[in-house]
Amino acid sequence: LKPMGFKHTGVFPEQAVNWDYTAARIRAAKEKNPEREIKILNLFGYTGAATLACMEAGATVTHVDASKGMVQWARENAAASNLERPVRWLVDDCVKFVQREIRRGNHYDGIIMDPPSYGRGPGGEVWKLEEQLYGLVEMCVPVLTDDPLFFILNSYTTGLSPSVMAYLLGVLLR
Repeated sequence: LKPMGFKHTGVFPEQAVNWDYTAARIRAAKEKNPEREIKILNLFGYTGAATLACMEAGATVTHVDASKGMVQWARENAAASNLERPVRWLVDDCVKFVQREIRRGNHYDGIIMDPPSYGRGPGGEVWKLEEQLYGLVEMCVPVLTDDPLFFILNSYTTGLSPSVMAYLLGVLLR
């Protein structure tokens, strides 16, 4: 935790219920099949709390955020937590990364997506939640395995209500 000039502390504690949920789903899948490699994609990964919860539960995580400083902070959090699981720490535009994963044929057992209302990618790409969220969620569907464990979508914007988010996921993740 660290106070920052833009009202953040490095963690959003209201997400703890999601961290518990993802960890429980990963552990249950590992208990069912201990040899299974569980791969999780954390888009807009921030300082890594969700990544660490998944790592601690036994998953291999790909953590993507456009901010080099946030990815470095997430790496430091993993080291401070003595988590040694395989993880890919990537500074990248989430949309471009998912497009490449589709081309590569990579798949994930779970996706965590906590996009900002507005942001800029490392190459100056502009992200506007209301305009681009549907397309990104739709783009993520092909990178899910045939029997995914979860798809978590968070949003803090007033522009999209929780019912809109639920509808979006219901339509795209049938």
